[in-house]
Parts: sequence; structure tokens; C-alpha cells
Amino acid sequence: MIRDITIGQYYPAKSILHRLDSRVKLTATVLYLISLFLFKNLSGYLVATVFLMVVIRLSKVPFKYIMRGMRPVIMLLMITLLFNLFLIKEGEVIFSVWIFHITEGGLRNAVLMAIRLIYLITGSSLMTFTTTPNELTDGLESLLKPLGRIHVPVHEIAMMMSIALRFIPILLEETDKIMKAQIARGADLESGNILQKAKSMIPILVPLFVSAFRRANDLAMAMEARCYRGGEGRTKMNPLRYTGRDRAAYVIMILYVVGVVAIGRYVPLHIWIF
Repeated sequence: MIRDITIGQYYPAKSILHRLDSRVKLTATVLYLISLFLFKNLSGYLVATVFLMVVIRLSKVPFKYIMRGMRPVIMLLMITLLFNLFLIKEGEVIFSVWIFHITEGGLRNAVLMAIRLIYLITGSSLMTFTTTPNELTDGLESLLKPLGRIHVPVHEIAMMMSIALRFIPILLEETDKIMKAQIARGADLESGNILQKAKSMIPILVPLFVSAFRRANDLAMAMEARCYRGGEGRTKMNPLRYTGRDRAAYVIMILYVVGVVAIGRYVPLHIWIF
């Protein structure tokens, strides 16, 4: 399960998405996530599905690798599905057992909400798959630069987010090593009730926290040894510059948002109970 978590990991490939400016990918991701909440019609989901499939194809990230990152959030998807399924009472009742009733509206909302969550996670993951942490830091700092006029520590915020993204795969790998070491010493991490499983996590969490603090201290000492004093007066080895493909990506993203909202609101598509 630990190895299935792909959030924050970079997948090296030679694709047009990898070559795009990080500012374009950050802006496009935000617009894509917002667009998923601007329609409720099934036709809007169809347009979003086609767009997402095209982006995945252009990214050259294996589809199996993307889907592997969905396994850790299956429980969240199931909880969301069940809450919408049994708590929303709209339309005719299509299934009833004791106090549990499933209506057409509840089933529709449960399915569409699950699809929306999957698209949210997939779209966000594609940004980290195709963008290195350094590029994300530079892009985020550039986009938030206007906030520096009101004394917002833009560089420090971007640096913290970059470090957090870097630490995710490192801590996941460290957790996997600790779990295997504890299992090799006879630790039982699977059997028992919830309290027993939580108690069995203590031998994992303690060394994990120690390792995390040690790595953080080493990073701080390395930054001090290199005379790091924040973003003021610093220059960049690879300054960000927009190219023709970046401007084209902005245009395509705007057309997608306008199209998905227009189609999702004004072009009804009824399939089954939707």
C-alpha cells in the first residue's frame, strides 16, 4: 500500500506536458479543478473525461501508474459513495432494505461525486507527475509574486511547499523500510481490532518521526552551509520564459473551461437514470 502512493512523485518522460512552463501547469490545474464544480449535467462529465484522457495520453505517463495512485483513496471514495447513496432522498425509491433506501437522486449523486473525486485526484497527480519540485517552486513563486507587494513571504511559502513535496516520497520509502524491518522482527501489523492495529503502529511512527526530524535538521544545516538567506536578491539558473506552446496551452485551457461549462449546463444528456 505504501508503494502505491504516488502523490508528489515525478515521472520523467519526454512529452509536451513535461516541456510546458510550470506556471501554465499550475494555472491549468486550478482551472481544471474549478471546472469540475461548475456543471452537474452528464454531458459535462463526458467532455471532462475526453479532455482528461487526451491530457493523460499527451503526458506519456502510463495509465496503470496513474491508477495505482488511486488505491490508497479507495476508502475515501467508498465513504463518499455510501453517504451520498443513503443520505440523499430524491426521486423514486429503487431499492429498500429496513431503514436503508436508495433513490434515483441518491444513486445519481453518489456515482457523479465518485467520478468527480477520481478526476480531482487524477488531474492533481498529473501536475506532479510532469513537473519537478524545483519547477513547481519557481512557478508558484512567480504566480504569487504580486502578493510580495503586501509583504507576503512568497519565496518562503513556495520553498516550504517544494520541500514538503520532496519529503513525501522520501518518507513513504522510509515508512516502507521500517514496516518491513518490524515485520522481520516478528511484529504483527495486520491482525487484531482497530485499537490493536493502532497500537501496533507505535513501533513504526516513533522511528519515522525520528528519521523525519533528522532529515529536516540535515536539510537546515545544508541550507545554512550554502548561505541561504531567503529569496531577496537571489537569481535563477533557468529563468521562466513563456513560449508559443505555453500561450497555446493557455488558450486551449480557457476554451476547455468555457466549453465544458456551456455544454454541461445547456446540452442535456440523459442516459439511464441520469
